[in-house]
Amino acid sequence: MAATTKVKTVWITGASSGLGLALAKHYLLHGCKVIVSARREGELKHLQHLYPEELSFIRFDVSKNEDVERVKAELEQRTKQLDLVILNAGTCEYLDIDEPDWDLFERVNQVNYMGMVRSLQVCLALLKKSDDAHLVGICSQAVQAPFIRSEAYGASKAAVRYLLDSLRLDLAPDGIAVSCILPGFIDTPLTQRNDFDMPFIMSPEQAAHRIETAIEKRVYEYAFPKRLSAVLALARLFPRTWLKHNARKR
Repeated sequence: MAATTKVKTVWITGASSGLGLALAKHYLLHGCKVIVSARREGELKHLQHLYPEELSFIRFDVSKNEDVERVKAELEQRTKQLDLVILNAGTCEYLDIDEPDWDLFERVNQVNYMGMVRSLQVCLALLKKSDDAHLVGICSQAVQAPFIRSEAYGASKAAVRYLLDSLRLDLAPDGIAVSCILPGFIDTPLTQRNDFDMPFIMSPEQAAHRIETAIEKRVYEYAFPKRLSAVLALARLFPRTWLKHNARKR
């Protein structure tokens, strides 16, 4: 008698468009039960019609403390455990140093960093119930070198990176793998607002494929594309040269 294949249960935040949506599609195609969260359903409505049994949506604004207990309760109603969690929700705002909006630091941090903390509050107990649990956080290559106007975004993502590195140590006794993913530029509604060149930009589907491969390998950290990683490595080796070529022009 053939052994029954276990169906993996996946929770993805920030899944209404872009990378999160592409990841949801990927894991649905691989036969997983997928629970997705975002502030709005967006393109997920169409996907739910295609996968009415396998896909479910829980509304979650990661910037709001008041959403945590409700989302946690709804998740626990949908599943007894989570095998894979991909914390992808994020935002970006750029600082105008001549006319600074200091409140944007709070707005960005509440989504990128504290939003991940709130998501952990929601999912950690269910992850601990899996015998093959994996926690994945989406960070950014922006942490590899400084960029103009990126004070808030880069700092929030650097905090995410440290959070995941520290969690890897604390969750090891529970058998929970922790991966930090550092993408470069991905063509999403968020990056489409950018007013500058984005080298080596890729589609959400291309990025999702690379991330899935890294998740399968249970890597500690994965930065891509490699060409961008190489450029940013040079920035760290030669910071004065990086400053000369990348400092803000008046």
